Amino acid sequence: MIYCDYNATAPLRPEAREAMNLVMEVQANPSSVHGAGRNARRIIERARKSISAVIGGRSEDLVFTSGGTEANSLAINGALSKIANGVLLYSDLEHPAVRDIALSGAYPVQRINVTGKGQLDLEHLTAVLASLSTDQTPFLTLMLANNETGVIQPVAEAARLVRDYDGLTHTDGVQAIGKIPVNVGLLGVDYLSMSAHKCGGPQGVGALWLRAGAPLLPQLIGGGQERSLRSGTENLIGIAGFEAALCAAVLAEEHQKTETIRNAFEVELDDPNIVVFGQEASRLPGTCCLALEGFKGETQVMAMDLAGFSVSSGSACSSGKVKSSAVLAAMGVEDSLRSCALRVSFGYNSDVRDAVALAAAWKKAAHRVQPNMFREFA
Repeated sequence: MIYCDYNATAPLRPEAREAMNLVMEVQANPSSVHGAGRNARRIIERARKSISAVIGGRSEDLVFTSGGTEANSLAINGALSKIANGVLLYSDLEHPAVRDIALSGAYPVQRINVTGKGQLDLEHLTAVLASLSTDQTPFLTLMLANNETGVIQPVAEAARLVRDYDGLTHTDGVQAIGKIPVNVGLLGVDYLSMSAHKCGGPQGVGALWLRAGAPLLPQLIGGGQERSLRSGTENLIGIAGFEAALCAAVLAEEHQKTETIRNAFEVELDDPNIVVFGQEASRLPGTCCLALEGFKGETQVMAMDLAGFSVSSGSACSSGKVKSSAVLAAMGVEDSLRSCALRVSFGYNSDVRDAVALAAAWKKAAHRVQPNMFREFA
């Protein structure tokens, strides 16, 4: 099976596996004061420092969580619980982990429009900010890179606009970390969420970075771990794997390689009947979201699975359910086309030969649906 679904999860990097195996020998609670416990604590603090350095932040501002979903929830719920008259600004670009909070009715919300390129509409954001009353505090949540299309969002520009209204900005950096350069200072955000398994670390561990002084009410209360911002014994093994994977991703400088592989795939599928979403915008180097009218997304996933390729028809966080993409709908894509969307994502262990082989298998399957296309398979 050739794996082409890195946006869902990246295979565990060998560096992460090695780090985790070593830490498995450390049988102690990081909160214990004896020698073994202090050793476990040193491992966590070393990881905190390394991960913070990758994003240009201070180690004391990083809180470990169970993953990206918890990090997003902690940032949004934790901040808005502390802000007087906070208004949540969001768009349909966001992952369900964020969008469902906005739709829960827990906070006043304003939905920001999306451009046809798949980016947040900064003009509409400006208008919404200007429409707020002076006693309202805007809280913008904007992902750094979209999980479906790979389109990179104008986070720095949006954060600057929000800051002019004394607001706060959270960015879901789950898909971006380890794939493109990320610096919290240059982005100008107040909160950034991360997850280990998107960059080749283990599943079940992530982190939230928050600017010093940014408001945050703990959502898990108990033992006082993570400076009482996230109680619960830290996932020592997972944190070690997170550090190793992210550092390996940064050192490997894989961005150009994965972009070359993605571009090779798109060249193989160069056809006027095929739509590549977000192609006119800056995208994650390994991500391609495409559609062929009449070739249903779930049919493509099954056909590629039978051909020996792992791909996806959208977000991987719906327990196997295939739903119409809210992201593509926000971009103005008609339902008949967005139901035919397929997401392909390459990563650190991918090869150009994988892209070429996948394209050939896809074209063969597409020919069965559209016999006038790719006649070499007739």
